[in-house]
Amino acid sequence: MRIDIITLFPQLLRSPFEASIVKRAIDAEKVEVVFHDPRDFTNSKHKQVDDAPFGGGAGMVMMIEPIDKCISKLKTERTYDEIIYMTPDGEQLNQKIANECSLKGNIIILCGHYKGVDQRVRDHFITREISIGDFVLSGGELAAAVFCDSIIRLIPGVLGNESSALSDSYQDNLLAPPIYTRPAKYKDWEVPSILTSGNTPAVELWREEQAFERTQRLRPDLLEE
Repeated sequence: MRIDIITLFPQLLRSPFEASIVKRAIDAEKVEVVFHDPRDFTNSKHKQVDDAPFGGGAGMVMMIEPIDKCISKLKTERTYDEIIYMTPDGEQLNQKIANECSLKGNIIILCGHYKGVDQRVRDHFITREISIGDFVLSGGELAAAVFCDSIIRLIPGVLGNESSALSDSYQDNLLAPPIYTRPAKYKDWEVPSILTSGNTPAVELWREEQAFERTQRLRPDLLEE
């Protein structure tokens, strides 16, 4: 997979890709992540990439021309499965979307900033708009990092044990069951005895029951879906 991220602030994004599972995926060449600054695609000698909105109002809007030039250049180099805009009013990211996007080959992610991007960018270039929640950030960079992490970890070979991702919360519309590790007894707090019984079928049944109970208690809406 290749992910091209268009951002005015690549320095905000580098750190999440330089540690842990995502870094291992990049080092293992399971995914390639490349940053592109729209300032490199403007004819303005002052590298201007934003302007005041037509009709007045507060804030600045990212201009269409630098974004168009950047996307058009990338599209001459390879075919893209999705061109995604990170925006608070997009479809809310969930595990189903992460699963779908993890199967893509090449993706462009556009990070908005200021008041967002010229609507014509969204009308003519963007194939999918994704939000990480009903709130507003200063820009799309942190949202892009969250989205990338959610899909990169699902690429085959990225996790040491691929079955780990299959037992995550939301994969089957259930929350994950409680998990424990050593010591089996700490202070007066003990691990449920079933988990140390060595009875694998009973353990799996306990986990299923716990997952259902937690979902019913904390997120009953998932069961309705």
